[in-house]
Amino acid sequence: MARTAVRLTFTGNALNDPVIYQIGKDYRVVTNIRRADRAEDSGWVELDLDGEPGEIDGALEYCKGRGITVEKLPH
Repeated sequence: MARTAVRLTFTGNALNDPVIYQIGKDYRVVTNIRRADRAEDSGWVELDLDGEPGEIDGALEYCKGRGITVEKLPH
């Protein structure tokens, strides 16, 4: 099992999408929110993703496909 720390930055329609719920449901990853902030037109969340590397990669690709900026963070 691997752990990846990421920052997801949301804008536009992605602000109201249940993205964290969806990646936990569709991919075999456990999410842990570390920090988050939301403004009127944008927001971000820093979270840990625990799971197999392929599942984590799939979850992050899903986010990118939704127009969310994905930045990997140091552990």
